[in-house]
Amino acid sequence: MSEAHRTVVQLTKMLNNLSAWLEEGVEYAQKRSFDPTRLLEARLAPDMYPLMQQIQAACDGAKFLAARLSGKEPPNHPDTEKTLDEIRARLKTVIEYCSSFKESDFEGWEGRKVPLSFIPGKGCTTSVFLTSMNVPNTYFHLTMAYAILRHNGVELGKMDYIGSLPTKD
Repeated sequence: MSEAHRTVVQLTKMLNNLSAWLEEGVEYAQKRSFDPTRLLEARLAPDMYPLMQQIQAACDGAKFLAARLSGKEPPNHPDTEKTLDEIRARLKTVIEYCSSFKESDFEGWEGRKVPLSFIPGKGCTTSVFLTSMNVPNTYFHLTMAYAILRHNGVELGKMDYIGSLPTKD
């Protein structure tokens, strides 16, 4: 499996983990008799994204990586989610999108150029985009979502973050 495909598979796994963390948060809120949507507004610091935007950004990171490394156009998600059901649907849609990629979709990925929208007219190689931009940024948003939930009392541990591991005897 190419580095490109392996990374998309890993980020897809992390989005599945994020979905599970969110459900743990909902269960936590229900047990403590508060509206779970309050968690979507929670943040670690006043100048940081709340949980909702952390989830949106993590979804964007995974779908943009899959699209850019395969030379495809990513689906558009305008960040209009306001409810748990809407953000669940976003997670599900992006997980399905990223899961649809096959190894053959990434043939020639190393030779592609990725435009950088925040630096008009500039771009970088897919390798630089993968290792220096997208993966660190996507993991940042995943980690912040995890930290927001933990900070608000949701009982998550390291293995919830890491998720399942394929093991051998």
